[in-house]
Amino acid sequence: MFALIQSAGWPVWPLLLVSIVAVALIIERGVTLRRSRIVPEGLLDKVLADLRQKGATSEMASRVAAHSPLGRVLAAGLRNVSSSREVMKEAIEETGRAVAHELERFLNALGTIASIAPLMGLFGTIVGMIDIFAAQGGATTNPQQLAQGISTALYATGLGLIIAIPSIIFWRHYRAVVDGFVVDMEQQAIKLVEVVHGDRRP
Repeated sequence: MFALIQSAGWPVWPLLLVSIVAVALIIERGVTLRRSRIVPEGLLDKVLADLRQKGATSEMASRVAAHSPLGRVLAAGLRNVSSSREVMKEAIEETGRAVAHELERFLNALGTIASIAPLMGLFGTIVGMIDIFAAQGGATTNPQQLAQGISTALYATGLGLIIAIPSIIFWRHYRAVVDGFVVDMEQQAIKLVEVVHGDRRP
């Protein structure tokens, strides 16, 4: 493997570094963006049950907020139960935007890697082509330098595509996952508002 990297030339090293970062981001987002961690099943029902039994307290809101991202959104509503419907919704929306921003963390970096990896591969291809033309200069041709230039060009292009394709697949997948979580949290938050203000039965 190391011999293969050596034969590909120095343009491959930045690509290897980018690939390590991409794998780390994919694993981190995969671990973080789990439904059981972001939108736990049954949390809203438990919040509504506690609300009917004990009412909204600051201790309850703090406990719910520490539970999960969905809990943070619901806790924003619980802290404003005594306020008007509009104020409660605004508090939930503000917290929801902050939570959505946190869920999208590192996705821009992964999308950037998916975009620049082919360009880095193209740069390696250009470097390889320069080596090829350098090998053709003068009265004699250097076969070793010619082979090195071809290796650099092909390996860099291939590695750039190998990095870009999974990166863009996972980037799109995680964006869809985050969008699904945001919609789910919005629906549950709206249900909380409607139940609190008597527009809907628990």
